[in-house]
Amino acid sequence: MFALLLDLSGVRMNKRKFIKVLSAAIASPAVTPLLSWAAEEKLKNWAGNIEYSTDDLYQAASVADAQGYIKSHGKLKVLGTRHCFNTIADSSHSFLSFQKMDDVVSLDADARTVTVHAGMKYGQLAPYIDAKGFALHNLASLPHISVAGACSTATHGSGEKNGNLATAVAALEFVTASAEIATLSRARDGDAFLGAVVGLGALGAITKVTLDLQPTYQVRQYVYENLPLAQMKEHFDDIEGSGYSVSLFTDWQNQRINEVWIKSKVEAAKPGDPAPEFFGATLAKRNMHPIAALSAENCTEQMGVPGPWCDRLPHFKMGFTPSAGKELQTEYFVPRKHAVEAILAVEKLREQVGPHLLITEIRAVAADKLWMSPCYEQDCVTIHFTWKPEWPAVQKLLPVIERELAPFAPRPHWAKLFSLAPADLKARYAKMPEFVALARNWDPTGKFRNTFLDLNIFGG
Repeated sequence: MFALLLDLSGVRMNKRKFIKVLSAAIASPAVTPLLSWAAEEKLKNWAGNIEYSTDDLYQAASVADAQGYIKSHGKLKVLGTRHCFNTIADSSHSFLSFQKMDDVVSLDADARTVTVHAGMKYGQLAPYIDAKGFALHNLASLPHISVAGACSTATHGSGEKNGNLATAVAALEFVTASAEIATLSRARDGDAFLGAVVGLGALGAITKVTLDLQPTYQVRQYVYENLPLAQMKEHFDDIEGSGYSVSLFTDWQNQRINEVWIKSKVEAAKPGDPAPEFFGATLAKRNMHPIAALSAENCTEQMGVPGPWCDRLPHFKMGFTPSAGKELQTEYFVPRKHAVEAILAVEKLREQVGPHLLITEIRAVAADKLWMSPCYEQDCVTIHFTWKPEWPAVQKLLPVIERELAPFAPRPHWAKLFSLAPADLKARYAKMPEFVALARNWDPTGKFRNTFLDLNIFGG
């Protein structure tokens, strides 16, 4: 088609002949891919594995604007930074976005809280509060996700004493299905608040989030390479307790953990040079990427160089925002007491998993009281798979992995890929009936529900 257009550009012809030639060109099968490419690209998630069921996306400029949109629509979903790898945020009707509403509403130094609009991303918020002398207790690996979306799906960071990101939520404001503004707070609303924080987008459209703060702190991180799997088995608790935040990266090959990332608060870190060995692993001599073969250019500073919490707790720099994921993600939470058994159960699948895997990350997360959090009333270890973008193969692997983990009653990350049956999810969430009742109270007609929620939560 490009060659044909070039030819036409250099030839003078009458109108009838031009139309005849152009019509013939358009009818050619060779033109179809070009026309598809030229058409407006469909709305997709960050990774590109989900093509949303509608392109009807409305950007709210204010809370009142959002109220008007919600009032005039019978069905919709709020779409955040599109970092969900499944259809939990999908809609076949319409989307409401708060990306234009990404500012700080207020910072209360005395109460140690910050209130932000729903479009705020951690990569924007963290440097702002650090400059004011404050910090969050935890951050996820990637900083370009929204505060509201991350908390709504129980997205987490790392640290055996650190709760997931949602545990920092002190209050929520949201627009209900009837377009009214509702607020819930930890101090005032008890169970209703605990049920709403990890709300999965089912209660309403979150417009503001208030987060607990603490004084800012410095962190340094070291990376160790090639931890023998046998050492992990014998010393898992010591390894996970060696820092404020600890991540184990493995490709499940060669009976090893490829890398151990240890992030420690500066005031709590031992003085002097780091040990050259760590349970048989050796200290890295350069900055590392979680996948050792890749450049560490966009990774946060290592080698023990102190820096602000927001420049060390994530694995990737605050200013780094990848435009596309080119990956798939799966993650399972297992009770901390079964961590080693669960890890070894997955390791047995190394020959099946290896060809389709980019890397696995293993982290510890503290228990919480949030009804729909995978860490509800249990300390957890998470086994996270970053897959190559090979969905047919991954889709076959998920039930195999879930069968191996079944003795440990794994709970999947709500925003990532899994194949567990709704009955299994119901059995593993003691508060799911109460959550369903809470959601129906705020959204009796199911305005904010979709196929994913109807199947996995509401049972029909």
